[in-house]
Amino acid sequence: MAMTGVLRPGHVQVRVVELDPAVHFYRDVLGLVETGRDSVGRVYFKAWDERDHNSVVLRQADRPGIDHFAFKVRDSVTLDKFDGDLRAWGVRCEGIPEGEMLSTGRRLRFEIPSGHLLELYSEKEAVPYPGQLHNPRPWTEAAEHGIAPVRMDHALLYGPHVNQNLALFTEVLGFYLTEYVTLPDGKTKGALWLSCSIKAHDIAFVEHPDPGRLHHVSFLLESWEKILRAGDILSMNKVPVEIGPTRHGITRGMTIYGFDPSGNRFETFCGGLQSYPDQAPIEWSWEELPSGLDYPQRKLHETFLSVVT
Repeated sequence: MAMTGVLRPGHVQVRVVELDPAVHFYRDVLGLVETGRDSVGRVYFKAWDERDHNSVVLRQADRPGIDHFAFKVRDSVTLDKFDGDLRAWGVRCEGIPEGEMLSTGRRLRFEIPSGHLLELYSEKEAVPYPGQLHNPRPWTEAAEHGIAPVRMDHALLYGPHVNQNLALFTEVLGFYLTEYVTLPDGKTKGALWLSCSIKAHDIAFVEHPDPGRLHHVSFLLESWEKILRAGDILSMNKVPVEIGPTRHGITRGMTIYGFDPSGNRFETFCGGLQSYPDQAPIEWSWEELPSGLDYPQRKLHETFLSVVT
């Protein structure tokens, strides 16, 4: 498992078409804590219970979507080892110097077969809230501001060649497959859920003809009641809600999906399976995909399968 390689998701850099509405949404509706702005205009956020300086970075651009998704690794020695392992596997890597992002050490950037940019890093400034590391309170005032997720949890990415992603993640990065959907041919894995921990997933992929697409970034809440509260807050702020509140069959997570002002999909999520790397992955047939997506209604939501940024 982790602790010797990739530890966990670290941050995501998301493109937004208008910065001010996006900042309002992520800070005041979603309830993330703004932690800084840099000289090129990026805005940095963390969830209230996260300890590192940032987990979400917004960059203004002419189209929405994802710039990169990053994982934190154990230490600099591990980062160097992944650099060598990836190059030996035939992956072209680029070093990003310390300080290119606020409070973040050097990063290793590479493109995966689905056309997404992935990054690894080992160092980021810790900015725990006052008292978080000594007799901490169970929640702070920030935990009541907006939806207030506990952490940025995972991302679902759409692109081609996801089975090549599977090989890269399992053979080089040390992830393991937790669940998958088999396409109508009965053989091909068309959707993959991968973990580097005991979570239901730390990243997921779905086969799609266009490379490098973002389906959603997910934020962890503590309970079903918090999911219902999130639904209220989204409605009160007239945020477009796509699905939920409901439960997935795949991962068993309880969920609600909506869209930020630029059209990037986000999820608030709680619960879900706990997985271990010695367990066989769970297969979902194509015929049961409606239950995998929305278990109570057994419904395929058309936009969920087709709308990506």
